[in-house]
Amino acid sequence: MYSIWFLSKDRNTVTQTLKCAKRSKNLIKIGTRGSELALTQTSHVVDALKEASPEVEFEIVVIKTTGDIDQRHNVSELGVGVFVRELEVALLDNRVDLAVHSLKDMPSSLPPEFTLAAVPYREDPRDAFISRNGETLEEIPSGSRIATGSVRRQALVKNIRPDLVVESVRGNVPTRLGKLDLEDGPDAIILAVAGLKRLGLHERITQHLSCSNFVSAVGQGALALETRASDPTTAAIAAKINHEGTLLEITAERAFLDEIGGGCSASVTAHAKIRGERLEFSAFASTPDGTQVIRESIVDEASNAENVGRKMGELFVERGARQLVAGNAN
Repeated sequence: MYSIWFLSKDRNTVTQTLKCAKRSKNLIKIGTRGSELALTQTSHVVDALKEASPEVEFEIVVIKTTGDIDQRHNVSELGVGVFVRELEVALLDNRVDLAVHSLKDMPSSLPPEFTLAAVPYREDPRDAFISRNGETLEEIPSGSRIATGSVRRQALVKNIRPDLVVESVRGNVPTRLGKLDLEDGPDAIILAVAGLKRLGLHERITQHLSCSNFVSAVGQGALALETRASDPTTAAIAAKINHEGTLLEITAERAFLDEIGGGCSASVTAHAKIRGERLEFSAFASTPDGTQVIRESIVDEASNAENVGRKMGELFVERGARQLVAGNAN
């Protein structure tokens, strides 16, 4: 069993409440965002942790992040880590012991105060194309309105179908799907397959977009369990549900992004897939309007994951990826 705490802005009140609560020596407080998807993901993580460490008790602590509070601006305008910062502050303040993130929301490298303690098995990393009338991305009529809040997805749509109209959209998964159902809503929307599956909404998917062509976000479909670097005990408990193949995939992807210096709010990305002892790696960068693109792919040893990502990142930098993403390409 586990309980859920909602942290208000009045930290003193919350702290006093926690101090008065009956506590266990083997209690781990898990921080998460408060959206339906975040709570569903965290509940799955807690179930896995409980199975691996039945002697430990868990509390879910809900924390609002900048990205949750500010619905006026696009995520790209808010900067890297807008869904992460407040959770890391809660870790440093000892209000939580472990934070659960969608890995794609995390910066490509962590401050020294934190540890990426575990990455559970990855859900489907692909993007989902959901259209009002059942057309695929290739079939939907010219001039159709495609809604997505991701700069990467916008660039990919503009590159593949420059005849479509791309619009920005904010909100959680149900909110975005609801906009598609409005009479004056967009003709299609693009969301992560993983989130739709975790919420039981996968039947809404019209088309699964291939990662080889429509390259998914770094870390998409994966969850990250972050702890304080000074807390090896909690990190060891989290590590019990780590999935080595997923860790290798996201290590390659994050190494690439670290070399470029981008984030989930930029039109640059990479996707890695482990198949046996081999790692298939695809990377993409473009101008925000999708008119100029760099694409590369490679197959290497899975054990060489980080080096594969870094080498590809170096190649993209040499080819002008940073200027491309910034919209300064010639």
